[in-house]
Amino acid sequence: MTAIVTVADAGHVRTITLNRPEKKNALSGELSWGIVEAVDAAAADDNVWVVAITGSGDAFCAGLDLAAGVRYTPLSPQAAQLDDVGWVGQFLLAIRKRCDKPVVAGINGVAVGAGLGLAMAADVRIVARSARLMAGYTRIGGSPDAGLTITLPQTMGYEKAMRFMLENRTVLGEEAVALGMAGEVVDDAQIGERLAAYCQALCEWSPITLRLLKRGMARSMESTDMEGQLRYEVANIRMAFASEDGKEARTAFLQKRKPVFTGR
Repeated sequence: MTAIVTVADAGHVRTITLNRPEKKNALSGELSWGIVEAVDAAAADDNVWVVAITGSGDAFCAGLDLAAGVRYTPLSPQAAQLDDVGWVGQFLLAIRKRCDKPVVAGINGVAVGAGLGLAMAADVRIVARSARLMAGYTRIGGSPDAGLTITLPQTMGYEKAMRFMLENRTVLGEEAVALGMAGEVVDDAQIGERLAAYCQALCEWSPITLRLLKRGMARSMESTDMEGQLRYEVANIRMAFASEDGKEARTAFLQKRKPVFTGR
């Protein structure tokens, strides 16, 4: 059976690849925890100085796999592990709190919902020109999770982040850079090569310097209680998904029709 997350080392760079291309790397529990475990393993390996995360095929990560029929209730998180932060919150905690090495996301294609949260948790983002970035929560009757209430206002500013999510906007590579969601846009065919080259270039610096630099930067961004905010996100999305409107939104999404909301 093909590994759902693949890991490859080149010098001091470890590349973690989401490997569910037939589902556009949509997040199952297995894939989600596989990503977290791979980041934690990279953080613990002294031979790894820089971590890259990207997707296989033509997608970075299409978000939660709704077709898998995951059930939501107001009494339980999406994955009842690790004190209600859930796997979506673990992306940000693993990358920003537990890994003190630079993490670079190569956004090679669509990044939606928790998949966008994974990308935004990275320290640096390189985006393909035709990649589509979208929050997508309003479309499926949810509310932001995966740390997006932290990372999007940090990178875009409050109003731009609000409008991006309220309007369910889709932005392509060039606009993502203009909005501050990524630092560099490259042609689609060059994304893998550029991601590898950028990460190798970072390895020209001392790994001690890289780690201390990230520790200082990550700490400066924690103006809120990160874990508390992640729990709040999970509590909100549980209520949203458990509502009648949330169920109607997901049904309409899968049936490719316009939802009818009742406010319940």
